[in-house]
Amino acid sequence: MTQKDRLDDSRSNLYADQLNRGFRGLRFLPELERDYRRYMLEDSFALKRIALSVGMLVWLAFIGIDLLILAGPPLWGVLAVRLGVLVLLLVCGCLIMLRRHIQLMVPLSIACVLALGVGAAAVVGLAHRADPGYPYEGLLLVSFAAYFLAGLRLSQALSCALVVLLAYLGFEWWAGTQEPLGNNLLFLLFGNLIGAVGCYLLEFKSREHFLISRLLRVMADHDSLTGLHNRRSFNQHLDRLWRQAQREQKTLALLLCDVDHFKAYNDRYGHQAGDAVLQRIGAVFEANARRPLDMAVRLGGEEFALLLYGANEHEARLRAGALRAQVQALRMEHEASDTAREVTLSVGVSCLWPTPGNDLKRLYDLYEHADRALYEAKAFGRNQVVA
Repeated sequence: MTQKDRLDDSRSNLYADQLNRGFRGLRFLPELERDYRRYMLEDSFALKRIALSVGMLVWLAFIGIDLLILAGPPLWGVLAVRLGVLVLLLVCGCLIMLRRHIQLMVPLSIACVLALGVGAAAVVGLAHRADPGYPYEGLLLVSFAAYFLAGLRLSQALSCALVVLLAYLGFEWWAGTQEPLGNNLLFLLFGNLIGAVGCYLLEFKSREHFLISRLLRVMADHDSLTGLHNRRSFNQHLDRLWRQAQREQKTLALLLCDVDHFKAYNDRYGHQAGDAVLQRIGAVFEANARRPLDMAVRLGGEEFALLLYGANEHEARLRAGALRAQVQALRMEHEASDTAREVTLSVGVSCLWPTPGNDLKRLYDLYEHADRALYEAKAFGRNQVVA
């Protein structure tokens, strides 16, 4: 299935809308941007851990170059800088590994990159005062780590690279290395350009993957026509809610609903008109799932359900009656109905108070009782509520 097919098969939602709109500027709508950044914090944790380990190993390996090229006071100054950066990396690394303050993950990653970059610039400046041939290319490695290994977004990586370049320029000016400075800066600038292009493509694909994976999850758990939860999502949610109700000693109420004479409606007005009716009824159900743990469901065909957490029998009856009245109040013409001149709803209500030790069979009794009540509502004339 192509991306266009996915969008065509999915009901309008934030993820599909963002894919349609595009994100060339690497920015989502505000609510999606927050969701994406939380996702990146979790998704890039392993990458940050590997990058930090590799960074410390490379930083230590450069000490060998220092010992081969430098001697005397310049060597001691360079080793002091390397030790200070290493201590900072270890402190940041420990905080990252703990994962207790996940909101600090990005600032700590930026701090590590800047410590490596500014530290490398300081080392180059100190070393060039004694030996102009000391290699400066390690700065490019730091920049590439920011672009590809540290799990930073493009804007963050570019900011780090700019700070490192400015630090390098400042330390080289202090060291008096002016003649090859232009060539060195040009080399680093082109290296950063390559890194920035690669980082842009990686972040673009990361954002696209995020949207498509979330869209597929929505499509797996929601009905494509009405946007309500589907039977699969309902079954999963019902099991979790049952266990929570046992812990909190809350009631569960289930309203099973059928659109009256819906086959006759389709035969009379056509399937497109029938789909429009289901969408309007779905909107009514969605509006009635007001509390966080309530759930509006399209179980299939013309059958809907409303799961209410913490609702007693009296409240469940009232909600069912209001739901039935709201659907009839839409005044959707139904000349083929034997019940009314507009589309109506039959509702079966079941309420269960879970007690400690109840097994899951009681949970399925909730559904069976609601189904039996719905059958009676249809048998005794439809367009009514039976509990």
